Formats: sequence, C-alpha cells, structure tokens
Amino acid sequence: MSSYCRIAPGHPLHGPYHDLHYGFPVHDESALFERLVLEINQAGLSWLTILAKQDNFRRAYDGFDVDSVAAYGPAQVQRLLDDPGIIRNRLKIAAAIHNAGVIAGLRHSHGGFHAWLAAHHPRDKPAWVKLFKQTFRFTGGEITGEFLMSTGWLPGAHAADCPVHARTINAGAAWAQDFSSGPGNAPGGG
Repeated sequence: MSSYCRIAPGHPLHGPYHDLHYGFPVHDESALFERLVLEINQAGLSWLTILAKQDNFRRAYDGFDVDSVAAYGPAQVQRLLDDPGIIRNRLKIAAAIHNAGVIAGLRHSHGGFHAWLAAHHPRDKPAWVKLFKQTFRFTGGEITGEFLMSTGWLPGAHAADCPVHARTINAGAAWAQDFSSGPGNAPGGG
C-alpha cells in the first residue's frame, strides 16, 4: 500500500481527503480550480499545511469563483499577501489569478476546464506536464502530476490494495477508462 494510503486513514485532515476526494473525478470548474490552486500552493510545503488552510483559501479566493479571481487587481493581490490564513507567496498568487483567466478562456475554446481536460485525455504524465506548462503558470511536473492524480486523470492516487482505489474507479476516474478504442487513445497519445 502507498505511504499516503497507510498514514491518511483516521487522520483528522488527511483521512477525509484520502477517503472522499483524492483520486475521485472532479467536474465542477471551481472545484478543479481550487485543486489546482491548492496544488500550486503546496509546492515546497506539506500537504497537511494546505489541508489545514483549505477553508481559508476558499474564503480568500472568493470560493474559487474563476471569474472573480481572474478579475483581481492590485488591491486584491495585496489583500492576499496580507492574509495570514493562506500561503502568502506573490508568485503563487499571480499564478492563481493568471490561471483563473486561462480557465475562463477554456469555456470559449473547449466548453470549460473539465472539457479541456477531457479533450486532451488520455496522455501520460510527461505529455500532460508539457501541455500544462504551455497553458498555465506554476505547473511543473510534481504540481501537474498531483493535480491530475487527485482529480482522477492519472493513476497513482491509491495503491491497488487500498479500499478507496476501487471507489475511485467506480466513480469514473478517467485514467481507468478503456484505452483500447484506437491508437490515439493509448496513454501518451492525443
């Protein structure tokens, strides 16, 4: 069993995230944006720190409403930099605002963030990382990989012997879908 699957169950913050969110498909735009912002903010920190601040992030970033965050100007940036309840990193804040604008644009080009992800699925992690680096800010390999695992696009969130693993598949995790319908549909294709 993976180390997270061993340590998370029963923990007051890791447990609910592991059992109810990690690896499950996410379709809602604000929920996807939230997960992306949280993964970006986790860079260099522990996931426990992020989980402990998750409610503060929701409040500070207007419930992760994409249009609201995309419209943030200097006053909102300063408000975020002054907020002790979140990670006060200028580059991460700028990335969240920029990425909100990109996600808003995906509505016009693809019908939304989830539809954009679906349009590029399936691919392997290196192909996803390349795409994310071309599209978003502050999305290196670890951030992109964790975002995609946590939202069901890449495998690896749970060990095969973890009871939650089967639940993520039954919930429709994209990585578990049948890749046999053609050469362009194999992982790494697209």
